[in-house]
Formats: sequence, C-alpha cells, structure tokens
Amino acid sequence: MFNKIFWSLLFAGVLFGIIAVAFRFAKDDTVMKQPFKAAEKVNIVFWDENAGPDRTPYYKVLIQEFEEKNPTIHIEYVGLPKQAAKQKIDIAIASNDLPDVCGVQTSWLADFTSQKVLLDLDPLFAQWDEKDRLSPAIIESNREMVLDKKLYQLPNTMSMEILWYRPDWFAKEQVKVPDTWDEFFYAVEKMTDKDKQRYGFSIRGGNGASIQLLRMMFAYSGFTDFFDKNGNCRINDPKHVEFVKKYLALYQKFTPISDVTNGYREMIAAFDMGNVAMVQHNIGSYSQHQKSLKLGEYAPLPLPKAANGDFIQEGGNIDGYSIFNTSKHPKEAWLFISFLCSQKSQSYWNKSIGQIPTHMDSLQEPWAQELPHMQLALRMFSNPNLKFYQPPMYLPDYRSMLDQTGDQGIQAVMIGKKSVEEFLNEWALVFERSKQRYDIYTHSKK
Repeated sequence: MFNKIFWSLLFAGVLFGIIAVAFRFAKDDTVMKQPFKAAEKVNIVFWDENAGPDRTPYYKVLIQEFEEKNPTIHIEYVGLPKQAAKQKIDIAIASNDLPDVCGVQTSWLADFTSQKVLLDLDPLFAQWDEKDRLSPAIIESNREMVLDKKLYQLPNTMSMEILWYRPDWFAKEQVKVPDTWDEFFYAVEKMTDKDKQRYGFSIRGGNGASIQLLRMMFAYSGFTDFFDKNGNCRINDPKHVEFVKKYLALYQKFTPISDVTNGYREMIAAFDMGNVAMVQHNIGSYSQHQKSLKLGEYAPLPLPKAANGDFIQEGGNIDGYSIFNTSKHPKEAWLFISFLCSQKSQSYWNKSIGQIPTHMDSLQEPWAQELPHMQLALRMFSNPNLKFYQPPMYLPDYRSMLDQTGDQGIQAVMIGKKSVEEFLNEWALVFERSKQRYDIYTHSKK
C-alpha cells in the first residue's frame, strides 16, 4: 500500500514541479529514435480497451503516422467497447488467442500477471531513449502493482476525479458552488427543477458504478488506507455507510430515474444535453463537453473536501499499454507502444482526450498549462491538503470485486432490494477474504 507521502510526491512532482525540469528534448518530426527495424512486413494486432468516437479517431491518426514512419509494420486496430473489454480479453486468454498489444488498465495488471500472459517490458524499456522522460514515480508505481515488481505496462495517461458542473445554472439560481460535502448535497437539491426536466446530479448506477462510488466514499470519509491495521476493510466503516445512505437517497428525488442502469456514456450525455447540473467523472470527459457545450456552460471542480479538510484522490489512476507474451513480434510491438508513449504522441493524445500525460516534456507544453481542467489538476496536485488512498489493485480479483459485488450491490440498493449496510458489509467481506488469500500466497513465496 502506498502511503500518502509517496502519492503526493508522485503527482506533485509530475504535474507541478515539472516546470523546473532543466532540459527538454529537441523537437523535430521524429517522434522517437527507434532501436529496431522490422526485417519484413509484419502485422501487429492492437486492441483498444476503451473504443468510441471520442478516442478512436485519434488512434487512427497516430497509427497512420506510425505506419508512415515504419512502412514494414502494419497496425491492425480493434476497438473494444469499455464495458465488454475485460471480458473479451479474459476469453482471449482462456482460448490463447491474444493480440500483440492491448490497452491495459492499472487495475487489471495483478490479474494478468498472475496468469503469466504479459511480456516483461524491462529489457525493451532499458533501451528506449525516452525512458527517463516518463515519470519515474509512475513507472515505480506500476512495478508496485505486481508481485515480482517488473514492468508490464507502459503508462500513457493518468487522470483525476472531479465534478463537472454548469456554472451558468449555478449563477442564475444563485447557488454556491460546492466546496464541502454538505454544500454538495444542498446544491444537488437546489439545482433540481423537475418542471424543466433538470436534476441536480446524475448517479452512475450501471457499468462502472462501483469505481465511481469508491472514489466518492473515500473523498467523503478522508481515509487514506483501504484496510485498517487489523486487516479490516474500510468499505463498511460508519462514515462510508453515512455517505452512501445520503448519496443513494438522491436517486429519483434529485437524479434521473434512468440512473439505475446508466453507465459513463449515459451519465455524460445527460450532463451535455442539459438534463443535470453536476456529474462526477474525471478530467477525461473534457473532450465530450467541449463538443456539446459552450465555454461558460461547463467547468471542473475538485471533489468536495472531507470533514478534516483533506482532498482525497485515488492512487494508481493510470492507463497504458501492454504486450502479450504470445506475440510473435515483440520488438515491433514495442516500437508501437513506445511510439504511443513518446512525447509528441502523448501530447497529441492527451490534449485531444483531455487527460494528463505521463511524459514530463508533454507537461511543459502550453496546452497542458492553459486548459481549465489541467489548471485545476496542477493546482490540486500542489495543494498540501491533497491525499491519496490506494485501492488494492494488487489483488488478482480486484476488478471482479468491483464489477460483480460492487456494481450489482449498488443497483440492489437503488431498487430497494438491499440496505446500504447489507451491501457494504458484503462488499467489505469479499475484499477481506481476497486479501487474506493474497497474504497467504505472498508469504508462501518468501
């Protein structure tokens, strides 16, 4: 588990202290100096784990540029819908029919490495000219996610959990923009006008609901440890019970009835179409908002601060690329993912989708210091009251405990089939049992 000092140094050093970096690479048309050349035409299959109209077009541009620079390598792009991506990859692992390269979320690393399907990137990473320009702290955090501490994911982007809100509506209704959780719940109620089909908030009750709920729970409680010193999971702590009761009680009164099945896209669409005043997501939905709304109609806010005054964020909120060890062309696959993670590519990608690059030179560019949500990230990551909680992504079944117990439990509470206490007690128990199994396994390996 990462302590608060580690994560504060990680993000503050990357996003705020980077201004003081003493040098940067000279810019030219070459995105990277490539250590390998393919001897013959090869096909690299790339699975995008979060395909969609807000991301796929930018991949197409990058793939075209890569193929022009590497005419003997063809990239076969396969877009997977986010909600089905993990299942698709799991099936491919079981059938031994894997792509060469895949977008891999940090929370999947422990699962995939326990199944021994990912390629150790350390030998290739050591030869890369830009290896020292990716944040060393982020590289180290990826190693900490897996038992053998090797590098299995090349990080490309990181995110920050925030609120998106309608400043024009808040100004018109003279409602204070929330800074605390009490102000948040007050604003949700006051910004609801059912006669206008407007709601104060949208709850993510469908796919991915548990991830969002965890981040808000810990932001409310102020806890930075997922388990206490006795190994008890914090999920069912009285502070979290208190929050979830208040939060899910908003459903249907001050949020749309469709929230119970809404995933990310439906939630964001409700905001962009003018049906809700606030949503909780990350800075990555910026690209959708800017297409649908005008300046002044959307703006970012930090998650409200806890009662102790701390702003809590989730650690390890990083995505990147992995190579499956079944690839027949690992060097060419590496050429492609290192291209995607190079300074020029990262700048194009993260500027387009609105997230935070892991390449330190990209963070020095004007666009990264001018966009409102990036300005917010820079301010927050330099705030001394910013703390991080580290979810146990090292547990091989971490993601299944979110998707199954978490998502299904939230829906059960929303439709009245379970109490908040029943749900959180069940959820905490599966985490505690998983950690106990993991501790026994890791102890046996020593």
